[in-house]
Amino acid sequence: MTMKHNNMFMGALLLAAATSTACMANTRGRLYVRVGPPAPIVETRIAAPGPGYMWVPGFYRWEGRDYLWVAGHYELPPRARARFVQGHWQHDRQGWYYVEGRWR
Repeated sequence: MTMKHNNMFMGALLLAAATSTACMANTRGRLYVRVGPPAPIVETRIAAPGPGYMWVPGFYRWEGRDYLWVAGHYELPPRARARFVQGHWQHDRQGWYYVEGRWR
């Protein structure tokens, strides 16, 4: 292994070790976080960019060491009468995990 690859490997191991104290994965493919997300940010919606656009609310995403706010935005629905079901953080005995938002 070259010195460059060795350094990259050690960096990946350190990152994995640091992250494992805050989150873990389970057999269902969920990423569990031990600390719950902050209160959602109240966003001010701007005018829609055109007819038919629907607002998709912002949410907190886990970034390995902390939560990062992903701002809401407008999208065109994938089909007529589609509605967006907002994603949310759920808690169970293993910790917090995110349930993705989706068009329904």
